[in-house]
Amino acid sequence: MSNGGLSRRIIIIGAGPGGICAAIGLRQAGYEDIVILDKATGVGGTWWHNGYPGAACDVPTHLYSFSFELNTAWSRPYATQPEIQRYMEHVVDRYGLRPLLRLATAVKGLYWDDECLVWRVLTEQGEELEADVVVSAIGMFNELSWPAISGLESFAGTLFHSARWNHDHDLTGRSVAVIGSAASAVQFLPEIAPQAGQLHLFQRTANWVLPKDDTPFDPETLAELQANPIAVRRRRWKLWRELNHFTQFNDAELLGKAERAGRRNLSLVTDPEVRAKLTPTEPYGCKRPLISNDYYPTFNLAHVEVVTDAIERITPTGVLSADGTTREVDTIIAATGFEVQRYLSALDVTGRGGCELREAWADGAQAYLGITTTGFPNLFMLYGPNTNQGSIIHMIECQVAYLVRQVQRLDAEELVWLDLKAEVQQRYNVALQAELDRFDIWKFDCNHYYRNASGRIVTQFPGDMANYRERTSQADTDAYEVGRGRPFGTRVRERAAASAGGPA
Repeated sequence: MSNGGLSRRIIIIGAGPGGICAAIGLRQAGYEDIVILDKATGVGGTWWHNGYPGAACDVPTHLYSFSFELNTAWSRPYATQPEIQRYMEHVVDRYGLRPLLRLATAVKGLYWDDECLVWRVLTEQGEELEADVVVSAIGMFNELSWPAISGLESFAGTLFHSARWNHDHDLTGRSVAVIGSAASAVQFLPEIAPQAGQLHLFQRTANWVLPKDDTPFDPETLAELQANPIAVRRRRWKLWRELNHFTQFNDAELLGKAERAGRRNLSLVTDPEVRAKLTPTEPYGCKRPLISNDYYPTFNLAHVEVVTDAIERITPTGVLSADGTTREVDTIIAATGFEVQRYLSALDVTGRGGCELREAWADGAQAYLGITTTGFPNLFMLYGPNTNQGSIIHMIECQVAYLVRQVQRLDAEELVWLDLKAEVQQRYNVALQAELDRFDIWKFDCNHYYRNASGRIVTQFPGDMANYRERTSQADTDAYEVGRGRPFGTRVRERAAASAGGPA
């Protein structure tokens, strides 16, 4: 390597799919001075934390796996959390990442040292770590979103968030209130209903829930896939093409077909009044698409109720709805998701000249290709703003390839730092929002998480997966300011030596 033979000190924040992929890509490019920090005690990111009953991927798992480490042993089309977690553990071991991990190490914040030209990463334990390059792999699903309901803190029973499931709390015979009816609730409600004595689902708006083609692979199919990796690649490519087209949400014929499938699925609810409550009023695609074969039949159980009246407040013993009814419960589960629009600003991040990321993103998170943002040199994001599209694993692989090229550029041109030009970020995001504005489906007021308070869509990518791969593959050296100077670490050593009274 150049730069006087000094290796880049790289800190990766997050040991989920993004952090794992980044570490592998950087090591394959020759970088070894890498530390992966994660607040969890295990790897997998969202698949470590989201261990609620029924947790599963909503992207076919032959596509929700790294292209360089195919899994020929998936047991079903949509793998459950334990199986995905085991896969992530396998990848970590297969590529020798264990020595790089520092688990149970939560990052509090980070700031760019303008004098020494390095990042200083602060942990919750009070440590200060130094890095030449920082990779944020905390993604979208990082900070819990709790419902803003009066009296929540007064509840005297058991309260927990679905993303931090309380496995020690036995739901058998319990009276349970579930607040929220989106992705996690659709998966765990059918699992806990047989245990609960009474189950109340508090629904703000109904979601489209389509059937799920998830019959476990039979022994013959499993044997073929494990014996023939080419068959796995063929299956993966077929799924990629199908998903690449479907997730554009601008094909009226496909959207109509999906809506009809959703209505057929909804017909499994036998009570017409309950079915009416569960019928969406917005078009399919306006909110995150959901899939389940078990969700709707759950409402045919006599002890399961869907409540569409707004929640007035939480009492010490139950939930009071706007119609004046109090439902006495001993357990409340908040299935209210994450603060998905915050991304890296969930941490305290300060860039060049004291620029605060939260202030820079006051009108909404924005970045170039979802990877770099102006004023924060040598900082790369994975699953950053406007990169939600298709299989996030594919999107992450594109992002990792991009960040590796930028780090290699630092060495090839003997640069100290590179920082995205403000006009490039502005031009990219104006064009991005104009592209997103073509999607009529996202203009409906359907309480989706795509738009922030300023009206900008900050989660979705307007092109397909192929388009994103093309964009992240293009040479764009002119997009960055660069800083030249002495090799990384020189100023730090000089300052330390001066403090000690010795030679540099």
